Amino acid sequence: MNGNLFATMEAAIADPARPFMHADGRKSLSYADMLAASARHASLLASLGVKPGDRVAVQTGKHVDSIWLYLGCLRAGAVYLPLNPAYTPAEVSYFVGDAEPALLVCEPASLTTLRAALGAAVGRIETLDAAGTGTLQQLAGDMPTSFVTVETGPDDLAAILYTSGTTGRSKGAMITHENLRSNALALVESWRFSARDVLLHALPIFHTHGLFVAINTVMLSGASMIYQPKFDIDAVMAALPRATTMMGVPTFYTRLLADSRFDRTAANHMRLFVSGSAPLSAETHRAFTALTGHAILERYGMTETNMITSNPYEGERRPGAVGFALPGITVRIADPETGTPLPQGEVGVIELKGPNVFSGYWRMPEKTAQEFRADGFFITGDLGYIDPDGYFTISGRAKDLIISGGFNVYPAEVENALDALASIGESAVIGLPHADFGEAVTAVVTARPGRTIDEAAIRGELESVLAKFKIPKRVLVKDALPRNAMGKIQKNALRDEFAALYAG
Repeated sequence: MNGNLFATMEAAIADPARPFMHADGRKSLSYADMLAASARHASLLASLGVKPGDRVAVQTGKHVDSIWLYLGCLRAGAVYLPLNPAYTPAEVSYFVGDAEPALLVCEPASLTTLRAALGAAVGRIETLDAAGTGTLQQLAGDMPTSFVTVETGPDDLAAILYTSGTTGRSKGAMITHENLRSNALALVESWRFSARDVLLHALPIFHTHGLFVAINTVMLSGASMIYQPKFDIDAVMAALPRATTMMGVPTFYTRLLADSRFDRTAANHMRLFVSGSAPLSAETHRAFTALTGHAILERYGMTETNMITSNPYEGERRPGAVGFALPGITVRIADPETGTPLPQGEVGVIELKGPNVFSGYWRMPEKTAQEFRADGFFITGDLGYIDPDGYFTISGRAKDLIISGGFNVYPAEVENALDALASIGESAVIGLPHADFGEAVTAVVTARPGRTIDEAAIRGELESVLAKFKIPKRVLVKDALPRNAMGKIQKNALRDEFAALYAG
């Protein structure tokens, strides 16, 4: 049996003529169109010398052909490495140097700057754009429309997704074909996806939520999707009548609630709204239910594990909780130091074991070993507890992660960039409550002797080294940062001091 995820996708296609995607004002694209387009891209990769196990790094916008490239990588046995389009050339240079991809695919507008930044670090660079004029697209157009999907083992790599590191160094999470297949099948079962569903897809596709949760679930259920370049409230409102389901980050739902056109009538035909990638506030959950009659289904996952828990499809979707372990996954709350399981109600670190758990960090065996207990449980670093009814609740993030608008931001990376600036003495980066983004990246800094801090200038200097979503929304100045007896900066005190910064 072929362990390739795409082989399972092919087997799930009951009728190739059924719609697969509606996008960019084009005519509906069928599953037959998907098979042909992904075959062209798989054939092209093979013709370019990309072998099974080779990495293909992709930094493009959310285009239709980006999906064909992802599926083509699966079919060719290549390892798909998506990169946020907001990453600067300096950031891309790190990922390329670490992963050593056989091919980098980028936007035509980025080609010159990336070539200059990367030099000989990558063997080949091709381009892909929305208009279909990229070099990769032109080459793919001449390729055959059939391709025998490469046979892989279930534990062979399908993707590498980079996660921010607490020391500022990103880690490549190695995701296998079985990780993706098992998780998508668990979601199809848990969320009752079928060929009757039409998913409104407005998420980015460079991370787990938009790429794997959404697209893999659609394909393994035979559903279709309305594929939008980004979340645009007018486009979403126009597409809603044709959809049955929607996956989003909390920001999507706060923006829908703020739009006068969104009411019970606009949502009455929908089957399911799912939220993830960041905590959904209980207030947003209750307001959405009161307005529409729909309880948003919140789930919990991470890059290394795909989805872990989910509120029930049938039963109470509890505000502030993330539900129960998905089928086939064992989740426990443990003492952070010893790994000893804790009783119900006690806060500890969330740990899990299951076929969804990644195989380790790329070329970081020591770091991988640190993240697993002796009995094989993966240590998420997130803190939580189990309530009396068995629901998991996330109570904090042990690693100081900030989730802003669904994007992960680790303070250390931003602090390193700030501390390198001439005017800054030291910095502390925290997440503060924000109605739209969930958490806003916020910097609290001190000035170097003889220097003054210009907030706008600081943010401008960061634009060349950090992706836009990592840049602090505010840079606040203090004479000194609060410290404890051991000299450690007390970020909790800063969070308390500035908790209402973005209120109102």
